[in-house]
Amino acid sequence: MSHAIVHPDGLHDPVPFGYRHTASVPAGAELVFVSGQYGSGPDGAVVSADFGDQVRRAFHNVGLAVAAHGLGLGHVVQLRTYVVDHDFAKLGAITEAVRGGWGDEPPAQTVLGVAALALPDILFEVEAVAARL
Repeated sequence: MSHAIVHPDGLHDPVPFGYRHTASVPAGAELVFVSGQYGSGPDGAVVSADFGDQVRRAFHNVGLAVAAHGLGLGHVVQLRTYVVDHDFAKLGAITEAVRGGWGDEPPAQTVLGVAALALPDILFEVEAVAARL
């Protein structure tokens, strides 16, 4: 593992919600910054108008991006997610996708509600930071 997860005393257990409060990376680790990935296919077009489909595809694209650096999802230490017209119901799709990629060892994550993203069809976007020793 390229990073450490710490559960701070006094904070709730966030794992059921698909994230961790903290992640640390040792000095000397190589960091890989993944630009915002959305639910696009190889041609850049959005694959579906369905929010859940876009979330799953965006996380798939994160996996492809880190794999290009010889890393896997287990190397991801932080996610920053953007949700158009965020509401509580959309958290379920995000949590499900995170569990599918990371199981019980999710990275640190922030979910942000936004009015719009780069293209009108994009409903979800995710940035990632991965680390390699």
